[in-house]
This record gives sequence, structure tokens and C-alpha cells, in this order.
Amino acid sequence: MKMSLVVDGLRSDAISVGELGDEAVAEVAERIATLLGRSLPARILDLLSEVAAELSAELPEGRVEIRVAGDDVHLSYVEDEQVPAVDSEGDLSARITLRLTEGLKARVEEGAAGEGISANSYIVRTLERGTSTNRSRTRRGGNRLHGYGTT
Repeated sequence: MKMSLVVDGLRSDAISVGELGDEAVAEVAERIATLLGRSLPARILDLLSEVAAELSAELPEGRVEIRVAGDDVHLSYVEDEQVPAVDSEGDLSARITLRLTEGLKARVEEGAAGEGISANSYIVRTLERGTSTNRSRTRRGGNRLHGYGTT
């Protein structure tokens, strides 16, 4: 989907409404259209992010991602990586001291609770996924785009 088509269409609608009144109304409509042109792309991406999150929550495997390339926005299905299960009976004797921000610690605990596992198991599983040598064709994690681009 081309985001500019949606933004331009809504801007045009606002200007058309302004043409129904006098010169003052038309000027206010033009100002509103300019403001919409600046704020709508971010609002559209926020909406699509929520849609992707809701769809992903309903999927038994995989997730929906938003991909932005210039003015083009696409929703894409991405399969989950098949990561070997952490062997809880295996030798987990190696130790590491890890310092986290309170916010990150809370997100780790929330993620672990959501999966019904300990925070330690959640961290080990996440590290296994992140350091797996058998990476899928898509990357996971912090490579998400925020905001919007213009052409």
C-alpha cells in the first residue's frame, strides 16, 4: 500500500470541505490539511502496528510484521524460527552476571510469565534464538522500523 495515496486523499477531502465555506473556512481547512499531512503517516503506522500485534497474538506460530520501504507499507507473515528446546536436564552450570535496567527486567519477567517458564529459561531461550547458527532468511529482534519515510 502506498501511504501517500491515503494521506493525499484525506488532505484533499479536508480541502474540499473548506471549499464549502467562505475564504476563512477554506484557509482553516488548508491548515488542517497541512497538519494531517504531517501527522497521518505516523498514525497509520501506529494503527498497522496494533493490527499486526493483534494478528500475531492469534497465530499459533509466526508473526505479522510491518515492512516499510519508502512510501510502500506491507504486512508480512514471518514464520518462527525452529529453535531447539533448552534441555532443562542438561548441564546448565555456566554462570554469568547480567545487569539489566528495571524496565528490561520487567519485560523479561513478563515474557517468561506469558510463556509459563522461569526468567532464567526465558533468557536462555532468547539467547539460543539470537545466537543460533541456523538463522532463517528473516532477522528477529531489534530490526524493526519505527516512524515513516517520505519520498
